[in-house]
Amino acid sequence: MDPQAEGDAAAAAAVLGADPAGLTALLGDLTSPANEARSRAEGMFHALTASHPDALALRLAHLLLSPAHPSAPMAAVLLRRLISPGSQAFVYPGLSPATQSSLRALLLSAASATGLSKSISKKLSDAVAELASFLLPSNAWPDLLTFLYKSIASPSSPPALQESALNILARLASHLAAGFPNLHALLLSALSHPSSADVRVAGLNAAISLIQSLPSAADRDQFQDLLPAMMRALAESLNCGNEGSAQEALEMMIELAGAEPRFLRRQLPDVVGSMLQIAEAPGLEDGTRHLAVEFVVTLAEARERAPGMMRKLPRYVGRLFAVLMTMLLDVQDEPAWHAAVSEEEDAGETGSYVFAQECLDRLAIAVGGNTILPVAAELLPSFFASEEWKRRHAALVTIAQIAEGCARVMIKNLEQAHAASAILNFSENCRPDILTPYLDGIVGKLLSLLQTGNQMVQEGALTALASAADSSQEHFQKYYDAVMPYLKSILMNATDKSNRMLRAKSMECISLVGMAVGKQKFKDDAKQVMEVLMTLQGSQMEADDPITSYMLQAWARLCKCLGQDFLPYMNVVMPPLLQSAQLKPDVSVTSAGPEDENGESDDEGVETITLGDKRIGIRTSLLEEKATACNMLCCYADELKEGFFPWIDQVATTLVPVLKFYFHEEVRKAAVSAMPELLRSAKLAIEKSQSQGRDESYLKQLSDYIVPALVEAIHKEPDTQICASMLESLNESIQLSGTLLEEGQVRSIVDGIKEVITASALRRRERTDRAKAEDFDSEEEDLLREENEQEDEIFDQIGDCLGTLVKTFKTYFLPFFDELSVYLTPMLAKDKTVEERRIAICIFDDVAEHCREAAVRYYDTYLPSLLEACTSENPDIRQAAVYGIGICAEFGGSAFRPHTGEALSRLYNVIKHPNALDLDNAMAYDNAVSALGKICQFHRDGIDASQVVPAWLSCLPIKNDLIEAKIVHEQLCTMLEKSDRELLGHNNQYLPKIVSIFAEILCAGKDLATEQTFSKMVNLLRQLQTTLPPSVLASTWSSLQPQQQLALQLKSNRFDSSMAIVVRGKVEVRFCGPLGKPQKGTSIYFLKIISAVSQLSLGCLISRVALLELSDY
Repeated sequence: MDPQAEGDAAAAAAVLGADPAGLTALLGDLTSPANEARSRAEGMFHALTASHPDALALRLAHLLLSPAHPSAPMAAVLLRRLISPGSQAFVYPGLSPATQSSLRALLLSAASATGLSKSISKKLSDAVAELASFLLPSNAWPDLLTFLYKSIASPSSPPALQESALNILARLASHLAAGFPNLHALLLSALSHPSSADVRVAGLNAAISLIQSLPSAADRDQFQDLLPAMMRALAESLNCGNEGSAQEALEMMIELAGAEPRFLRRQLPDVVGSMLQIAEAPGLEDGTRHLAVEFVVTLAEARERAPGMMRKLPRYVGRLFAVLMTMLLDVQDEPAWHAAVSEEEDAGETGSYVFAQECLDRLAIAVGGNTILPVAAELLPSFFASEEWKRRHAALVTIAQIAEGCARVMIKNLEQAHAASAILNFSENCRPDILTPYLDGIVGKLLSLLQTGNQMVQEGALTALASAADSSQEHFQKYYDAVMPYLKSILMNATDKSNRMLRAKSMECISLVGMAVGKQKFKDDAKQVMEVLMTLQGSQMEADDPITSYMLQAWARLCKCLGQDFLPYMNVVMPPLLQSAQLKPDVSVTSAGPEDENGESDDEGVETITLGDKRIGIRTSLLEEKATACNMLCCYADELKEGFFPWIDQVATTLVPVLKFYFHEEVRKAAVSAMPELLRSAKLAIEKSQSQGRDESYLKQLSDYIVPALVEAIHKEPDTQICASMLESLNESIQLSGTLLEEGQVRSIVDGIKEVITASALRRRERTDRAKAEDFDSEEEDLLREENEQEDEIFDQIGDCLGTLVKTFKTYFLPFFDELSVYLTPMLAKDKTVEERRIAICIFDDVAEHCREAAVRYYDTYLPSLLEACTSENPDIRQAAVYGIGICAEFGGSAFRPHTGEALSRLYNVIKHPNALDLDNAMAYDNAVSALGKICQFHRDGIDASQVVPAWLSCLPIKNDLIEAKIVHEQLCTMLEKSDRELLGHNNQYLPKIVSIFAEILCAGKDLATEQTFSKMVNLLRQLQTTLPPSVLASTWSSLQPQQQLALQLKSNRFDSSMAIVVRGKVEVRFCGPLGKPQKGTSIYFLKIISAVSQLSLGCLISRVALLELSDY
C-alpha cells in the first residue's frame, strides 16, 4: 500500500472508528467559518462517501440516536443527502442489504426518540420521507406504514411524535393515500387535537397534501367534511397567540386554494369570511394578515380551475378591497420631500403598502372590471373627499393599480376616450389633437422649471417635456427653438457625478424631441449632440451609471430620426450595444422539490421560475439592460436596411440564441422581430452590391442559421402572443429566403406547424372544459374570448406561413400538403372556430391557385366544403369560399364542371343577399362576382350564358376588393373586344350598362383598373363612336348620368358636337369640342368644371360641378 493510501485509510478509521471524536470533529469542520478547514472537511466527506458509504451512513444514523449531541443537526443534513434520490451523493442503492435494513430501523428509532428539538425532528422527518419516496413504489419499507399509523393513532403518542409522523405522511401522501388505514378519522382527530397547536397544524398539512394527491373530485369530496376542522385548527392557533403556527397553516391553505380551489366551493362563504376576519384584525402581525389576503387573492386567480367562483361573492370582494385600501394608508410622510435633491422611488413605502398595491392589481385582473368597478365606485369617493392626504393618495394609487384589470370596462363606460387617458394609463400616449391646445402653457411651465436649481424638479420637467414632445409629434416644432438650447446646455454642462441622472434624462428628452420634429428641423443640432454622445461612449463609466442605458435608447431614437445619415456613427454605437445584448444573467439552479436547509433567498433582486423539477433563480438587475439592447439592435436593422450589413453576423449570433431566453419575454420579442430584418438587410445589400463581396450564398448561410432556430423556438414558446409573433417572423423569413430553403428545412417547418396546431387544439379543449364549470360567468367568458382571439392569431399566422410555402414551392410542396390535410380537413367542420375554418379554406385556395392542374385531385375533398361555406354567416369565411370557387373554375377544367350548377346557385345567394353590399359583406360580394365571371369565361358551354352573363354584368363595377376589381374589369374589356354576344345582348341591349360601367371606373381613377385596362376602355369607347349607328349611340349616351357623360367626354377627348348631355331631364348642352362653348340658344344650364385640372392627376375626373343659369348665351 502506498503512503497516500495508508494515510487515507488511517483518516477514514479515525472518523469512522469506535471513538466518536473523529466524526464529531469532521462535522464541526464542515460548518467552520475557516475556508481551509471547511474545504478539507468537504473533501474528506466526499472521499468517505465514495470509499466507505456503509460505515458513514450508519455512523451518522447512530449519532441521531443522541439528539442532544451538538453534531446531530449536521448529521441529519448529511444523512439526508446520502439517502435522497435527488441528491448527487445518493448512495442507498449501493449499500449492503444489512446496512439498508439497519439504516431504516435506526431512522425510525431516531424519529421515535423523546426530547427531539423541532429542528432535529424536521430534519429527520425530511430524511425519512426522502428515502420512503424511493422505497414505497416497490413496497420495500412496510415497517414505515406501521410506524406512521401507530405514531398518529395511539393515544399515548407524544404530540411531537404525532407531529413528526403527520409531516412524513404529508410528504408521502401520493404514495400512501390509497392504502393507509382509517385515514379520514386519523386526520380529523389530529385536526382536533385537544392540547397541541403543532399537531393540529401538522394535521392540516397532511390533510391538504392528501386532498391535492387524490386523482378525482369524487375522491376529494370524501374529505369535504374536514374543512371546518381545518379552519378551526387555524383559528385556535390565532386564539392562543401562536401566530407562527397560524402562518404555517395559512401558507398551506394558500397552496390548497391555488391547486384545488373547487374543494372549497361548498363552504366558500365561510372559508373566505374567516380569512377576511383575519385580514381585518388590526391586532395581528402584518405577516399573518398578508397571508389571509393572499389566500383570497389566490382563490380569485385560480380561474382555470374554478372560473368565476369568487365573482359570485361580490360582498366579500368588497371587504377585501376595503382591507387593501386601508393597507395603502400605511405610508410614511417625508417632511423634507419638497426640498429633496434626489428621488428615492420607494421612500416612505412600507411592506403593507407595497403588498396592497400588488394585490389590488392582481385582484382586478383576476375578477375583472365588472366586479371591481362597482366596489371601487362605492369606496373611492369618501377617500377622495377626505382631508387626510393619505386617503386621497390611497385613492389615486388604487385607480392606478386596478387600471389594467378594469381598462376594458372603464373605456366602455367613459364618454370620452381621452378622459380615460387623462385619468388612467389606458393608452401609450395622449393623442396630438388632445394635447396641442394646451402645449403653450405646458411647455412654458416646464421651461421655467428647468431653470430652477432643484435637480429633482429639473429631472421631472425633462421627463414631462420628453413626453409632451413624443405625444404632440410635429406640433412640437413650434417650441423647438426655445427648448433645444436648454436641453443641450444640460447635456454639455451636467458633468458631475451627482448630475448623472439629470444628464441621462436630457439625452432622453433631446432624442424624443428630435424624433418628434423630424430630421430637417433637428439635423443642425443633431451633429453637436452626437459628438457629445460619442465622447461619453468612449469614456469609462461606472457599472451603475444610468447614462449607459439612457444612451442606448437615445442612439436608437437618433437613428430613427436621421435614417441613413446615422450610418457614420454605427462604429461607435455597436460595440457597447452588443456587449449589453450579450450580458449573461446571474442564474442559480436548485431542486424544485422541498426546500433545502437554506430555504429560498430573501433577495428582492432575485426572481425564480420553475422548469420541470428545477427552480431557477435569476438576478434581474441586468435583464432590463439586455432587453433594451436587443430591442435597439432590432431597431437599427429595421431602420438602416442594407446599411446594417456589416453587423449582421455579430447580431445574428447574439440574438438567435435568445429566441429561447425564457427569463425575460422582451428579450425574446426583440430577437423574434429582428430575424426577418437581418435577412432583409442581407438580401437588400446583395441586390444593391453593398454586401462587401458576398453573394446569394451568404443569404442562404444566414437563412440556414435563422429559420431552423425560429422553428425550434416556436413549438417551445409558452406565450401564445409571442408564438404568433414567431410565426409571423417565420413567414417573413420564408418570403425572404424563397427557394434557398432546402427540402429538409421545409420538412422541419411543416413538422413545427403540426406541433403548433396540436398544441393549440389542446388549449382550445381545455378552454371548452373551463366553460363547462359551474362557476363560469360572463366575465370569464370575456377572458376566454380574449384567449381564443390570441389563438386565432396563431392560426392566422399559420395560414400565412403555409400560403407562402405554397406560393414559393408550388407543386413541390404538395407532398407536405398531403400530410397537412390530416390537420386541415377537420378544421373545415362547422363546429370549428371561424378562424380555423377560414384558414383551412385559404390554404386550399392557395394550393388551387398556385398548383393549378396538379391541385385538381383535392377538389373532391375540399370543394364541397367551399360550396357549403358560401352560406356561412361569417363574411370572411364566405369571401375565402367564393374566392376558392373562382380559382377552381379558372384552373379546374373538367374537374370543376360537375360542380358548376351548385356553384352558380351558391354564388347567386351571396350576390343577391339583401345586405350583400354592406361594408362587412362587400369583400365577399366582390369575390363572388369575380367567381361568377370566371365561370362565364371558362365554363360557358356548361351554363345558360344568356342568363348568367347579364347577371354578372349587372353586378359591375365592383369597388371594394381592388385586386379582384382590376381582374374583373379587364375581363369585361376583353369580352367587349371580342364582341361577346351574351355580353352585348340582343340588339346591343346591354351596351348602355357597359358604357355606364366604363364611366364609373374612369371616374374612380386608378383604383378600379390598371393603366392597360384604362387604355382599352378609352379605345373601345372611341370604336363605339365610330361604329355604332347615331341613334344607338345617342340612346346609350342619354341613359348616362351627367357626371358619367362628362367623365367619358374628358377621358376619351374625342366626342364631337353631335354628343349631348342631358341635364336634369329638361334641356341639353351641346359641345363643339371636349370642353367647347355651348351653342347659342334660349335659357339653358351650363356645366362649369371647377378644379378639374387639379384632380386629374389623382385620377378623379370631376371634383366639383356647378350649375350656372345663363340667358341668351
